[in-house]
Amino acid sequence: MSNPPTVGGEGPHAGQPILTAGAPTGAAEAALVLLHGRGARPGTVLDLADELGRSGVTHIAPEAYHSSWYPHSFMAERDVNQPHLDSALRAVDDAVELALDAGVPREKVLVLGFSQGGCLASEYVYRNPERYGGLAALSGALIGPERTTWPDADEESLDGTPVFFGCDEDDPQVPAFRVRESADAYRERGADVTERLYEGLGHQVNENEMDWIRHTLDDLLD
Repeated sequence: MSNPPTVGGEGPHAGQPILTAGAPTGAAEAALVLLHGRGARPGTVLDLADELGRSGVTHIAPEAYHSSWYPHSFMAERDVNQPHLDSALRAVDDAVELALDAGVPREKVLVLGFSQGGCLASEYVYRNPERYGGLAALSGALIGPERTTWPDADEESLDGTPVFFGCDEDDPQVPAFRVRESADAYRERGADVTERLYEGLGHQVNENEMDWIRHTLDDLLD
């Protein structure tokens, strides 16, 4: 068995494995790039992908160094999370490139993350605006301290990319105002945004969120 591909660059996540599952990359019609939360490992999001029950999709999940993409809160000043944050964004980029190299076009790549991974996923797609198959930020939002402002669309557009933000309205780790700010920033950048704040969800994933992901994958597989 060959070794898994690894994250490039020179940051903290360099050399970390990028695991693959689901459909073989050479035969996949779509790709899920899966980003785990703090304290977890790729198996948690790969199991989540298995629950979706969709064939024809390759699953690509990079692993964070010491199970954490960055050391502090996603709402801390960006500098205090460096160099981990830039290295984590490189890991996402490398995972997306694996899908592209396998022949899956970007418009059929869905980037999905939970918790810290959801923040990383939303930050990556926003900072690299093109047409993606989708973004699902589950209990996650854009990274930055309070009063962060995000650039408007200008000529960089997400061109109708389906985007989902789902979170408990009282999540202690991800404030509802940041979820709303993130959804608005994505709308300004031309995404097709679904924003759902749930009551009593806790810091976890529910079936309503899973159904959005399933329907989005179905559209990519048509």
